[in-house]
Amino acid sequence: MWLTNKKIVIIGGTTGLGLSAAKSFIDNGAKVVVVGRNSESCEKAVQELGENVRAFQGDASHEDTSRDAIELCVSEFGDFDGLYHVAGGSGRRMGDGPLHDITLEGWNFTFELNLTSMFLSNQAAVRKFLAMKKAGTILNMGSVLGYSPSPKYFTTHAYATTKAAIIGFTKSTAAYYAPHNIRINVIAPALVETPMSQRASEDEIIMNFIETKQPLDGGRNGKPSDLDGGAVYFMSDYSKFTTGQVLSVDGGWSHTEGQY
Repeated sequence: MWLTNKKIVIIGGTTGLGLSAAKSFIDNGAKVVVVGRNSESCEKAVQELGENVRAFQGDASHEDTSRDAIELCVSEFGDFDGLYHVAGGSGRRMGDGPLHDITLEGWNFTFELNLTSMFLSNQAAVRKFLAMKKAGTILNMGSVLGYSPSPKYFTTHAYATTKAAIIGFTKSTAAYYAPHNIRINVIAPALVETPMSQRASEDEIIMNFIETKQPLDGGRNGKPSDLDGGAVYFMSDYSKFTTGQVLSVDGGWSHTEGQY
């Protein structure tokens, strides 16, 4: 198994992409701490994932959440090897949208949700790796919208900006911490069926577009499990010579025009 004896923290690991990854990590031999916003999702994750998981309730945009989750990983499992930052989402309901319509509240909310939370988790992980004087791996959740826009149906410009910033943040930190054998990478999906993507996933017109924009495997919406192989790779020692990279798991989105 690829992750035997690995101890991993997943920020945003109780639902959607994070929960799917947690299952895959455990199936590959890891022990996992999942972080979720509410007690209900944490309890469900523990019930679903079994004895090799611990759940931590907290808001990823709060300074102590990731730090405390990492400490829980060390105290419960005896070590800390990797961080997968999945937490984030759309700021559409708070006022994100096309540039001329974005509210300051929507802009600030989206940045806190997607960038501040990632900064805090990555900082906590790097500090712990340095303190423990050990190698480690961090994987951040990006999006194809950070570098491959789709202006007709996906026009949340604050969201796209945060996802582009995640790439710059990851590459610059990966370069700095490479001498410490701390590697930092990005996985970037296109449209995946999650609670966040419900608006698009339930829109017949957008789904018709996705058939040609994401043409792999018959043309379809992504599934959370589509990302798991890449996440396992980055959490494993197979990626020990890989850092500062962006892996697109997008069904072909980045290389197809899509038909309206």
